[in-house]
Amino acid sequence: MRGGAMQDGPWAKALLRNAAITATYCAALILFRQLSIPHWIILTGFHLSVLLLTRYKYWPALIVGDAARLAYVSITCYPQFGLLWSLANLIPSICYFIPVVWWFRERWHLFPARNSVNMPALLLCSLIVASLATAVTIGQILLTPLQPGYVLQYGELVARLILGNFLGILTVVPISLAFRQLFIEAHGRWRSWAYEVVESRLLFEAAFLATTALPLLVWIGLRDAHAREATQMAMFLPVIWLALRHGWQGAAVGGTLASFAIMVMMPARNDHATLQAETLIAMAISTMLLVGARIAVLDRRAEKVRADMHLALALAQRNVHMGEAQMRVTAQALEQIRETIDSAFHTMLGRSRHPQPAGDDGSYRHKALNTQDQLFRVADSLYPLTLRERGLSAALREGALARTLAEAGVHFWCDVRGPLSLFTQSIHMAIYRIIGEACAEACVSQDISDILVKVRCGVRGRMWAVVQVDARANPVHLPHIQWGELLPRLRRSTSGLGHKAITDRAATFEGHVRERQLRKGRRLIVLLLNPTHPGD
Repeated sequence: MRGGAMQDGPWAKALLRNAAITATYCAALILFRQLSIPHWIILTGFHLSVLLLTRYKYWPALIVGDAARLAYVSITCYPQFGLLWSLANLIPSICYFIPVVWWFRERWHLFPARNSVNMPALLLCSLIVASLATAVTIGQILLTPLQPGYVLQYGELVARLILGNFLGILTVVPISLAFRQLFIEAHGRWRSWAYEVVESRLLFEAAFLATTALPLLVWIGLRDAHAREATQMAMFLPVIWLALRHGWQGAAVGGTLASFAIMVMMPARNDHATLQAETLIAMAISTMLLVGARIAVLDRRAEKVRADMHLALALAQRNVHMGEAQMRVTAQALEQIRETIDSAFHTMLGRSRHPQPAGDDGSYRHKALNTQDQLFRVADSLYPLTLRERGLSAALREGALARTLAEAGVHFWCDVRGPLSLFTQSIHMAIYRIIGEACAEACVSQDISDILVKVRCGVRGRMWAVVQVDARANPVHLPHIQWGELLPRLRRSTSGLGHKAITDRAATFEGHVRERQLRKGRRLIVLLLNPTHPGD
């Protein structure tokens, strides 16, 4: 008993689900049938959109729902059209479309990915389904007993039916797929989907068109019969505008709005001007769906390129950060070695002070101090001690670079303003390295005597820092600079790559470099952006 109940549960749920789908589909078919007219058959579009959006296991329920509606029509029209027509009418139109839709879904990869649509395949599928729907309608007409002397222009009728079915598909199917894509992007959660729809900029712009531009065109067309044809033709403009802004989804929404607007302005069921406008709209929607799909592909490709660039940039910034961290550890190790040498020297000097002559004591002390000074300069070039202990401003004003330039006779002045403490340590080091490279490059030509450095920081929007290095020549100071001592020391404390090192370091932090000539010198301006990636 218990096992039978457990077995009946899933079957009962599946039966109820299929019954609900059958009833809902039948009711929707009745509604769409009432809205369809011979040259705007949105019922065909509803058929196709349901087949594209539902799973295969629910297709039998759709067939039953369509058959139930047609059974009522056949019974009602049997006295007028006879038995043969009534029996042929019992075959649901969806049965003719199912093989085509299945072929395109499975073999033509209509949906190559969950959130993408093969637009050329969709348009070809739509055209084939429109042709099949036209053939079914023509077949029913051939089975319909007509009044004596009633002549049909089949060529004109076929063209009108194909246009009506195709435009009906373009009115319903693309916008259905657009909402499907939003549902997929919301990960199947209805609340998230509703939020995405309400917050969508496409929906906002479409609502703006639907409440302003399109009603105005409709009003002009209804008031002035001479302007109606022009306003109907102008309905393709919203399709193009939305497609260029939002891709094929924009073309889908714009096409639906334009189609409804044209139908509202139609003065008669077989108005020739309306047929011309429909032809233009069908061409515009088809073209813009293709163009919009291509735009969407290009947008995804550009977004992927941007994402890859951001990843590469984050990787480069992390590598710079790790490199600076390693040099900091090495600098600390060298500083410890220097202190150890200093301690060992004083110990050895204290033990050997009495046996050695007094003159040798000064020689040993000078050599030891020279060795310690060299170790300090190496450690400071790897990672400035002043920057570690007192920050970037002090390192620029009082650090090894400022002392080296001052000792050689170069006038160096630095001005730092802005919330520099809010920036990462990587930016601090980048600014220090760039200023060092700029000073070394400026001194290579041996034609400058004064270096002015300005650092400006800001936090409006993205945090940014600008470094300006002015190298000028003063005829009074220039002859007194000791280039022989300065240039080797600068080469040992920098990479030696000059402008290339500055450009590469600026690019690592999403910045750029500009240069300009001054009346008695040159100016270098470097923009840096604070890293946004965690861990930088």
